[in-house]
Parts: sequence; structure tokens; C-alpha cells
Amino acid sequence: MFSSDRPIYRQIRDIIVTRIIESGDGALLPSVRALAAEAGVNPLTVAKAYHDLQASGLVAAKKGVGLFAAEGAGKALLAQERRTFITEEWPRVQARMERLGLKAVDLLERA
Repeated sequence: MFSSDRPIYRQIRDIIVTRIIESGDGALLPSVRALAAEAGVNPLTVAKAYHDLQASGLVAAKKGVGLFAAEGAGKALLAQERRTFITEEWPRVQARMERLGLKAVDLLERA
């Protein structure tokens, strides 16, 4: 499930980010223990991912209730994910397309 090219807590963070983008602001997020069990990782790994998101103001904890997507988190994370794709992922995809002799129109014809 996890790749070796990035730390697992960053990959767990990506799972949480995807849930926030799909569920929207105010969405109840899985507990540390529940997400750790689901992903098959140590709860401390999940706690580190949540801590990063809380420090960024994207996740809010309500004592005795749980963890929630903060107001504006969905929009902010979507913008951040788009920037990351364009600046980090797309150049690799584009380079591979060039190596394979593919053009964007080739991909669009298959869609």
C-alpha cells in the first residue's frame, strides 16, 4: 500500500487530505486509532500526520468529540494539491511522455 519514496506519515497525511477535499469543511475525520488500524500503521505515525495538519490550521480537534476539517481547509488543500501536481508531478509525467513519444492529444483520444 505504501511506497518507499516518501515517509509513511506523509502518505497518511495525503489520505487525510483526500478525505478533507472529498468531504468538505467541518467533516468529522477518523480518529488516530481508527485510521491507524485501517492503514495498518502505528498510531504514532497517524498522530504525526494529524499534528502537521493541525499545526497548519487545516484540522481542528474538539476535545471529547474528535478531529474535524477546519473551515476553509478543503479549498486551501485543493489549491495546494493542484500546485503540487503542476510543479512536482506534472514535470515527471511530461518527461515520461516525451521519452515515450506521446502527445497530450494521444491521451485525450483514449479518454
